[in-house]
Amino acid sequence: MNPSQPEQLRPATRRRVAGDPLPSKTIRPRFEPADFFGHQPSSTASLPDPRPLVENLARCVIEILAGARDLEQIARWVSDDVYRHLLKRVVLSSRARQAKGQQVVRPSFSMGSARLCEPRDGVIEAVVVSRSRVRARAVAIRLEGLDGRWRATAINVL
Repeated sequence: MNPSQPEQLRPATRRRVAGDPLPSKTIRPRFEPADFFGHQPSSTASLPDPRPLVENLARCVIEILAGARDLEQIARWVSDDVYRHLLKRVVLSSRARQAKGQQVVRPSFSMGSARLCEPRDGVIEAVVVSRSRVRARAVAIRLEGLDGRWRATAINVL
Protein backbone atom coordinates (compact mmCIF):
# COMPACT_ATOMS: atom_id res chain seq x y z
CA MET A 1 0.00 0.00 0.00
CA ASN A 2 1.15 3.42 -0.83
CA PRO A 3 0.52 5.80 2.09
CA SER A 4 0.28 8.71 -0.34
CA GLN A 5 -2.87 7.24 -2.00
CA PRO A 6 -6.17 8.71 -0.91
CA GLU A 7 -8.27 6.51 1.42
CA GLN A 8 -10.88 5.74 -1.28
CA LEU A 9 -8.32 4.24 -3.69
CA ARG A 10 -6.64 1.88 -1.22
CA PRO A 11 -7.68 -1.75 -1.61
CA ALA A 12 -9.87 -3.04 1.19
CA THR A 13 -8.10 -5.67 3.25
CA ARG A 14 -9.71 -7.66 6.00
CA ARG A 15 -7.59 -8.53 8.95
CA ARG A 16 -7.92 -11.95 10.45
CA VAL A 17 -9.40 -11.90 13.92
CA ALA A 18 -8.39 -14.44 16.53
CA GLY A 19 -10.91 -17.30 16.46
CA ASP A 20 -11.67 -17.05 12.72
CA PRO A 21 -10.89 -20.35 10.98
CA LEU A 22 -8.21 -20.38 8.35
CA PRO A 23 -9.58 -20.42 4.79
CA SER A 24 -8.10 -23.89 4.27
CA LYS A 25 -9.84 -25.16 7.42
CA THR A 26 -13.34 -23.91 6.52
CA ILE A 27 -15.78 -26.80 6.35
CA ARG A 28 -17.96 -26.67 3.26
CA PRO A 29 -20.88 -28.98 2.56
CA ARG A 30 -20.09 -31.73 0.07
CA PHE A 31 -23.41 -31.36 -1.71
CA GLU A 32 -26.30 -29.00 -2.02
CA PRO A 33 -29.27 -30.53 -0.14
CA ALA A 34 -31.78 -29.21 -2.69
CA ASP A 35 -30.02 -31.29 -5.38
CA PHE A 36 -30.88 -34.48 -3.52
CA PHE A 37 -34.11 -33.63 -1.72
CA GLY A 38 -35.86 -31.43 -4.31
CA HIS A 39 -37.82 -32.66 -7.32
CA GLN A 40 -35.72 -35.03 -9.41
CA PRO A 41 -36.32 -35.04 -13.19
CA SER A 42 -37.37 -38.33 -14.81
CA SER A 43 -36.84 -39.45 -18.38
CA THR A 44 -39.76 -40.09 -20.71
CA ALA A 45 -38.85 -43.77 -21.06
CA SER A 46 -39.30 -44.34 -17.31
CA LEU A 47 -42.75 -42.66 -17.21
CA PRO A 48 -46.18 -43.96 -18.26
CA ASP A 49 -48.01 -42.88 -21.41
CA PRO A 50 -48.99 -39.20 -20.93
CA ARG A 51 -52.01 -39.22 -23.28
CA PRO A 52 -54.63 -40.39 -20.71
CA LEU A 53 -53.38 -37.85 -18.16
CA VAL A 54 -53.50 -35.01 -20.70
CA GLU A 55 -57.06 -35.87 -21.75
CA ASN A 56 -58.30 -36.24 -18.16
CA LEU A 57 -56.58 -33.05 -16.98
CA ALA A 58 -58.10 -31.08 -19.85
CA ARG A 59 -61.59 -32.44 -19.04
CA CYS A 60 -61.14 -31.70 -15.33
CA VAL A 61 -59.89 -28.15 -15.92
CA ILE A 62 -62.94 -27.31 -18.06
CA GLU A 63 -65.24 -28.69 -15.36
CA ILE A 64 -63.33 -26.86 -12.60
CA LEU A 65 -63.68 -23.52 -14.37
CA ALA A 66 -67.40 -24.20 -14.88
CA GLY A 67 -67.74 -24.80 -11.12
CA ALA A 68 -68.85 -28.42 -11.48
CA ARG A 69 -65.66 -29.94 -10.02
CA ASP A 70 -63.47 -29.07 -7.05
CA LEU A 71 -59.92 -27.88 -7.72
CA GLU A 72 -58.56 -30.14 -4.98
CA GLN A 73 -59.26 -33.18 -7.15
CA ILE A 74 -56.32 -32.43 -9.46
CA ALA A 75 -53.95 -30.94 -6.88
CA ARG A 76 -51.62 -33.95 -6.90
CA TRP A 77 -51.08 -33.76 -10.66
CA VAL A 78 -50.27 -30.05 -10.93
CA SER A 79 -47.43 -27.88 -9.64
CA ASP A 80 -47.95 -25.18 -7.02
CA ASP A 81 -47.83 -22.40 -9.62
CA VAL A 82 -50.50 -24.07 -11.75
CA TYR A 83 -52.67 -24.62 -8.68
CA ARG A 84 -52.47 -20.92 -7.74
CA HIS A 85 -53.21 -19.88 -11.34
CA LEU A 86 -56.26 -22.13 -11.53
CA LEU A 87 -57.44 -20.98 -8.10
CA LYS A 88 -57.48 -17.37 -9.34
CA ARG A 89 -59.45 -18.40 -12.42
CA VAL A 90 -61.94 -20.36 -10.28
CA VAL A 91 -62.52 -17.36 -8.02
CA LEU A 92 -63.05 -15.05 -11.01
CA SER A 93 -65.48 -17.40 -12.74
CA SER A 94 -67.36 -17.95 -9.47
CA ARG A 95 -67.74 -14.19 -8.97
CA ALA A 96 -68.93 -13.78 -12.56
CA ARG A 97 -71.59 -16.48 -12.07
CA GLN A 98 -72.75 -14.85 -8.81
CA ALA A 99 -72.95 -11.41 -10.43
CA LYS A 100 -75.11 -12.81 -13.24
CA GLY A 101 -77.19 -14.92 -10.85
CA GLN A 102 -76.35 -18.15 -12.69
CA GLN A 103 -76.41 -21.58 -11.09
CA VAL A 104 -73.51 -24.03 -11.39
CA VAL A 105 -74.29 -26.43 -14.23
CA ARG A 106 -72.16 -29.36 -15.36
CA PRO A 107 -71.02 -28.40 -18.86
CA SER A 108 -71.75 -30.69 -21.78
CA PHE A 109 -68.82 -30.82 -24.16
CA SER A 110 -66.82 -33.24 -26.26
CA MET A 111 -63.09 -33.62 -26.17
CA GLY A 112 -61.02 -33.86 -29.32
CA SER A 113 -57.89 -35.95 -29.56
CA ALA A 114 -54.79 -34.73 -27.80
CA ARG A 115 -51.84 -33.46 -29.85
CA LEU A 116 -48.54 -34.21 -28.10
CA CYS A 117 -45.00 -33.13 -28.78
CA GLU A 118 -41.78 -33.73 -26.85
CA PRO A 119 -39.46 -30.69 -26.89
CA ARG A 120 -36.89 -32.54 -24.75
CA ASP A 121 -36.59 -35.73 -22.74
CA GLY A 122 -38.96 -35.77 -19.78
CA VAL A 123 -41.16 -32.93 -21.08
CA ILE A 124 -44.44 -33.22 -22.99
CA GLU A 125 -46.39 -30.28 -24.41
CA ALA A 126 -49.95 -31.03 -25.45
CA VAL A 127 -53.12 -29.34 -26.62
CA VAL A 128 -56.68 -30.69 -26.45
CA VAL A 129 -59.64 -29.00 -28.13
CA SER A 130 -62.92 -29.00 -26.20
CA ARG A 131 -66.14 -28.32 -28.13
CA SER A 132 -69.51 -27.37 -26.67
CA ARG A 133 -72.67 -26.10 -28.38
CA VAL A 134 -71.60 -22.50 -27.80
CA ARG A 135 -67.82 -22.43 -28.14
CA ALA A 136 -64.63 -24.32 -28.74
CA ARG A 137 -61.71 -24.04 -26.33
CA ALA A 138 -58.13 -25.20 -26.50
CA VAL A 139 -56.46 -26.49 -23.34
CA ALA A 140 -52.66 -26.28 -23.53
CA ILE A 141 -50.77 -28.41 -21.01
CA ARG A 142 -47.07 -28.85 -20.26
CA LEU A 143 -46.13 -32.01 -18.40
CA GLU A 144 -42.74 -32.59 -16.82
CA GLY A 145 -41.48 -35.86 -15.44
CA LEU A 146 -40.65 -35.26 -11.78
CA ASP A 147 -39.97 -37.92 -9.15
CA GLY A 148 -41.08 -40.76 -11.41
CA ARG A 149 -44.47 -39.30 -12.41
CA TRP A 150 -45.94 -36.65 -14.68
CA ARG A 151 -46.79 -33.24 -13.19
CA ALA A 152 -48.46 -30.40 -15.05
CA THR A 153 -46.24 -27.32 -14.81
CA ALA A 154 -48.39 -25.14 -17.08
CA ILE A 155 -52.09 -25.23 -18.00
CA ASN A 156 -53.78 -22.57 -20.10
CA VAL A 157 -57.34 -22.53 -21.37
CA LEU A 158 -57.68 -20.48 -24.52
